[in-house]
Amino acid sequence: MTILYVFIAVIVGWFIGFLDSNLRTAKKIEAAESGAELMMQEAERKIARAAQNSSTQQDDPGLLRLKKNEGRFMLELDGTLITGEISSDQRKRLIELITVFRLWLEGPIAAPPAPDPVREVAPRPVPPSPPKPLAPVKKPEAEKVIASTSIVQQIDTILQTNMTDTPLAKRGIRLQESIQGGVEVYVGLQKFLAVEDVPDEAIKAAIRAAIAEWEKKFTPGL
Repeated sequence: MTILYVFIAVIVGWFIGFLDSNLRTAKKIEAAESGAELMMQEAERKIARAAQNSSTQQDDPGLLRLKKNEGRFMLELDGTLITGEISSDQRKRLIELITVFRLWLEGPIAAPPAPDPVREVAPRPVPPSPPKPLAPVKKPEAEKVIASTSIVQQIDTILQTNMTDTPLAKRGIRLQESIQGGVEVYVGLQKFLAVEDVPDEAIKAAIRAAIAEWEKKFTPGL
């Protein structure tokens, strides 16, 4: 009888241990599945954020953008939406970009035709006339000559005039049109593709002053 009780106790103990082991195993499996699900959700969130950041980075606002929203034109300047009256700095920046655009509109200036040697007639001698007092050079005529050149040449002419008798006159500073139609700044043998790329603040200030003077003379009220 005692042996039977012992045998029953062993079987009951084994059964209880078996149930406990199965219960612990089920809990471990459930915890592992829950952890895997959380990891998958976190991975999906990271992928969604990466895709959103990628789409945001691809939208480059550029330097100048013109949009039409509900029949109204909207202007973005250097990635900033212009909602009201533009400031003086924004106006100067807009003039600089318009200057670049006009290079493509104007195109290269054609050289004057060469004189025809067959039809060229020697000038007749003119009797000397009494000397007349020299008239002062009219400034509007000089401005007409400047206006007949390209935008970059106009600004460079003003820049060279402003630098006369200044320390900047000997540094070889000049503005030139690039092959692609952009603006190049030369400082001696150094070339910069934009005014902002010039490290010398005095040179940048001189170029900006020339642009402002050009704007005042040739684009009044723009």
